[in-house]
Amino acid sequence: MAPRANWKGFLRLSLVTCPVALYPATSDTEKVSFNQINRKTGHRIKYAKVDADTGEEVANEDIMKGYKVDTDTYIEVTKDELDELALESTRTIEIDEFVPRTDIDSRYVIRPYYLVPDGKVGHDAFAVIRETIRNLNKVAIGRVVLTNREHIIALEPLDNGLMGTLLRYPYEVRSEKEYFDDIQDVKITKDMLDLAKHIVEQKSGSFEPEQFEDRYESALIDLINQKRNGLKTTAKAAPKSGGNVINLMDALKRSLANEKQAAPAAKENGKAAGKETVKVKENTKGKKPRKVAAGQREMLLPISGSGKRAAKETVKEAPKKAEKPVRTSARTRKAG
Repeated sequence: MAPRANWKGFLRLSLVTCPVALYPATSDTEKVSFNQINRKTGHRIKYAKVDADTGEEVANEDIMKGYKVDTDTYIEVTKDELDELALESTRTIEIDEFVPRTDIDSRYVIRPYYLVPDGKVGHDAFAVIRETIRNLNKVAIGRVVLTNREHIIALEPLDNGLMGTLLRYPYEVRSEKEYFDDIQDVKITKDMLDLAKHIVEQKSGSFEPEQFEDRYESALIDLINQKRNGLKTTAKAAPKSGGNVINLMDALKRSLANEKQAAPAAKENGKAAGKETVKVKENTKGKKPRKVAAGQREMLLPISGSGKRAAKETVKEAPKKAEKPVRTSARTRKAG
């Protein structure tokens, strides 16, 4: 099921306008999430909105926004009053200017979105705006209102669509001076820089996100699988720290030597992985691949819900002689 648009309105460049929809480009739904539960009963914790003085629960229709000006003194603001502040950017992304991509400091970047034509009309106008930005090799800057706040948005071509990146305002970005002023100004010798450069060259490559695995997510999945199958969990040893550096030059030399030794092994592993990938493709020829989040390991058992598909995955992934799960809490009994 396609995600719901976060915003719908119009994209405008001078007199050229087209209806567009803004969709989130990222998602956290594939990550393992937890609920808070009562240790004694295994029941889920429920949060209620209560009056700070009376302790009584307050219905949603009786809750309004208030700006604190003093202790126990608030300026009340209604939803209607907020709606009356509606800016043009509430319904229209007006392109104000074009800037080089390198001008945008990475500290100002918040999150990416996908901007696409909304409906069957306006594709021509959308294409004109997209290709204009592409030909200029710049980024278009506009404004858009999301969650009752106006944001700066940077638009740049991405395939047949546009990627919109929300940007922070200057007052939201802290100055680096208050953090960097106490850093000592030290002199580094050319030999040290040369050694460090060689280390960087050994580690250099192209950025391929699919090569990275969320190791913490994988560890969570392993932990949950072990507990659901009644297996004993053991704590892993904490990773060793680098320790104190006594001689920086010596540390650089040893680092370079380690990288040179690791390089051939990494190369061989890459070749083996390539062969294995080819075999997988051959075996699955003619079969429709099942959608799985890139780089994500499957759960041995589903965290919640059930169904035929979940059952099949359980049979496929579970060991032949799984130990009988130990029922440790009410939550465990309800799972699956």
